[in-house]
Amino acid sequence: MSSRSLAPLAAAVLAGLCSSPAFAVRPAVEGELIPRAALFGNPDRIGAQISPDGRYLGWLAPLDGVMNVWIAPIDQPAKARAVTDDKARGIRQFVWSYRDSTLLYLRDSGGDENFHLYAVDLSKPGPARDLTPYPKTRASLVRLAHRHRDSVLVAMNDRDGKWHDLYRVDLASGERTLVHRNEERIASYYADGDLKVGRVSRARDDGGIELLAPDGDKGWKVVDTIPFEDTQTTAIEGYSDDGKTLYATDSRGRDTSALYAIDGDGNKTLLSDDPRADIGELLTDPVSDEPQAVSVNYLRRQWRPLAPAIAAELARLESKLGKGEYTITSRTLDDKTWIVDYGSAEQPSTTYRYDGGGSGTLTKLFSSRPALDGAALVPMWPREIPSRDGKTLVSYLTLPAGAERDGKIQRPVPLILTVHGGPWSRDVYGYNATAQWLANRGYASLKVNYRGSTGFGKNFINAADGEWAGKMHDDLIDAVDWAVKQGITTPDQVAIMGGSYGGYATLVGMTFTPDTFKCGVDIVGPSNLETLLKTIPPYWASIFEQFARRMGDPRTAAGRKLLAERSPITRVDKISKPLLIGQGANDPRVNQAESDQIVEAMRAKKIPVTYVLFPDEGHGFARPENSMAFNAVAEGFLSQCLGGRAQAIGEDLKGSSITVPAGADGVKGLADALKVHTQEVKK
Repeated sequence: MSSRSLAPLAAAVLAGLCSSPAFAVRPAVEGELIPRAALFGNPDRIGAQISPDGRYLGWLAPLDGVMNVWIAPIDQPAKARAVTDDKARGIRQFVWSYRDSTLLYLRDSGGDENFHLYAVDLSKPGPARDLTPYPKTRASLVRLAHRHRDSVLVAMNDRDGKWHDLYRVDLASGERTLVHRNEERIASYYADGDLKVGRVSRARDDGGIELLAPDGDKGWKVVDTIPFEDTQTTAIEGYSDDGKTLYATDSRGRDTSALYAIDGDGNKTLLSDDPRADIGELLTDPVSDEPQAVSVNYLRRQWRPLAPAIAAELARLESKLGKGEYTITSRTLDDKTWIVDYGSAEQPSTTYRYDGGGSGTLTKLFSSRPALDGAALVPMWPREIPSRDGKTLVSYLTLPAGAERDGKIQRPVPLILTVHGGPWSRDVYGYNATAQWLANRGYASLKVNYRGSTGFGKNFINAADGEWAGKMHDDLIDAVDWAVKQGITTPDQVAIMGGSYGGYATLVGMTFTPDTFKCGVDIVGPSNLETLLKTIPPYWASIFEQFARRMGDPRTAAGRKLLAERSPITRVDKISKPLLIGQGANDPRVNQAESDQIVEAMRAKKIPVTYVLFPDEGHGFARPENSMAFNAVAEGFLSQCLGGRAQAIGEDLKGSSITVPAGADGVKGLADALKVHTQEVKK
């Protein structure tokens, strides 16, 4: 891949494409400019969890600029100390084990997604211990059990990259004992509180899933089958501690998934359902693992209690919080203390300690981003947008201050359509750094749950089969048309931006509907669907049939034809608007080649493009320095295109690994900032 920048002539063409006519809609600009560091830098503290015995509180916070695990005695937060010392991309997830003073965390290297499981013993000095010290291995934690405190079940694919064997790992010694050698293409294991596996799942050749149970003779027997159309909305949620009850969300015979309890004879009892949305998170008893409440998220998350006792407790908790949304992140084994995260669109996550019983006591522990306290953050408005064929697209609109009053449009402003990844994921209400950033710069942003998004039943998901760059993209165009009709923006002032599938949607927007969008920002988006499916990670073998049936089958001529027709790389000559591409060099899902090939094709046709590449990132930009560097570039790019205000790139490349193989001259100030950054790195 060449490292040359665009020639000055190409840069001039790019600037010309971005220039706004005199009659263009102006961004709404009110209030102080919120620094990018406050929005995208490391949070102060986040992800708090209380230890099962209630002695310690743990959380993630920066250590020398890198996210690490910190702990403190629950009643002495001033005695906080870091117990990990990661110096690379940081630690993003940890959990307390039931073994006294032992916590576990996962980390990969450079974004390769080969996560290893580490243990930290707080009672002993010394570094964390890698419990899965095998090369090219992706580990997953299968089960913790309070009655077996000294060991955990872990799945590892060190023997065969496609399939995970199951081990019982001793937390004190790190010794692993083989529980099951996976020669049956098993995708997932489900165990009870005795660490006994009662069910496993396996993909079928038709894209469905079969559930198996031990046959009593060291083998397995099929006990249930999930048809292909229900695979995204039917899943085992887990066993009760005693292993007598299996809990599952299930959409068979219905549209939205419902929660069921299944006894040893296979009898099912309906626990909760909703006709508009799938059952989401489960709040379970810390000892019995019995579900006590479920969340349902249509426009916003709501908690529904399943028993009177928890209903009273949740009511007391909710009476002490505001009108935002909350999640109970952890509970002590005796259930006397909860850790609660609360937030809203205008308020980043705040963490509380809740001591239940009686009137209940709610104590604020910390806010995740105190630098934003008092900042002019704006509301997020849930909206239901009709598609052209009668579907309802649950969406979220964020408007800059001055463009709305009580959710009503005061005047049109430039709009950025931000498309979520997946595509089997969804957008939700709540604080969103990107939405607040864009609003503060003067833009409206619209997040759309297009068909294929999860949470709204199987019919909505399955309506996307074979519709990449088809009806899935029509939904996005319908949302843009809706925004224009509502007076939010005008047809000539719309950009598109997204990551992963959202990056693909951006490339589709630039190539399939080039007149709709004024510019686009693609982050780790695939450009060639056939090469994408050829290079998926080996551990995705169990879900390959899902990709083949929903996108196009690369093993057949008809499938390859469909994949080619829906690939932006085949329509490069249609690109006529400015494009910014961001990529991680170590991305195992969307390989660097996906970005390289469309950049090379554009340059061969002398079409301007700015390409930002991070050599130490994977599928997205985890290091805050890299995230801020890319957003500094994107902010300048969008300002040139839509006219919003922009904070100078300044020192926001500092500490990042940013490289710009193409088009540095296409964003004002980027080439100069890169020169300064390169000099700093050499020092």
